[in-house]
Amino acid sequence: MLATPDIYSLVAGNGEGTVPLVAFDGALLAAGVGNLNLLKVSSILPPGASYVERISITPGSLVPIAYGRICSQVPGEVISAAVAIGIPPYGYGVIMEYSGRVSGEEARESVSRMVTEALAVRRLETAQLIVKTTEHRVVSTGCAFAGVVLWYRDAF
Repeated sequence: MLATPDIYSLVAGNGEGTVPLVAFDGALLAAGVGNLNLLKVSSILPPGASYVERISITPGSLVPIAYGRICSQVPGEVISAAVAIGIPPYGYGVIMEYSGRVSGEEARESVSRMVTEALAVRRLETAQLIVKTTEHRVVSTGCAFAGVVLWYRDAF
């Protein structure tokens, strides 16, 4: 059984490359998670998890993360990725991720609405909303990435 993460951090970055995978790698590096093995998870923030600005994780670690990403090979196109966390007054929170061919502000608005709706469906009120977004104008092949890293205060 895996331990339940007790800290989290929001990250975002964008990158350029010759192919989409290299652009994605650049976006991961810019976000500070490029040397980790990411395990994509769904959308629940564990109860009692604490926000930290930056998490120091050993390269190569298997790291739970909820994320959105978008790559494009259309020069001049604007792409954005965003994540948001909705935290109720008690209990667990929800994480939503979004990416699209939109401005960073549009991505922020979309992901914020998604969090509000996800909490409402659970009959939870929003006490706190945290959003992280990035916007990128493609040069040749670009990628925008945003994620919520879930980790452990006392890492193994």
